[in-house]
Amino acid sequence: MSIVVPDASVILKWVLPMEDEPHRDRALVLRDQFINEKIELWVPALWRYEVGNTLARKYPNQALAHLQFMQMLGMHEPSHDDRWLDKTLAIATRYKVAFYDAAYHAVAINAEGMLVTADERYLKAVGAADAICHIADWRA
Repeated sequence: MSIVVPDASVILKWVLPMEDEPHRDRALVLRDQFINEKIELWVPALWRYEVGNTLARKYPNQALAHLQFMQMLGMHEPSHDDRWLDKTLAIATRYKVAFYDAAYHAVAINAEGMLVTADERYLKAVGAADAICHIADWRA
């Protein structure tokens, strides 16, 4: 079964209003593939903080329900061992990107999976790096 690592930009598309979210349809397909056990979703534990931060600021009245729903999905959170830390730091320093963005990418690389993102800035920064694709290009 394929391992997919959705970053916060994709996870948020599962709950944010459709009119505000380009490629929401692709993100929902990804989520549904996971629910139907066609793929595995792996995420670093920090996903809650990133997603929670956005929800608390923009949608405070729905934040708790949305976070509870996403936690209920049971995405796999691998342990953050030295291998993960080393890979995260290497990505962050090589491409000059935020550590938390690199954390998702490191999970994907170490799991031999694919990071799926809607973060255009991150995609531009890492260029043709391995194990990453834009949500618009993701196919199950």
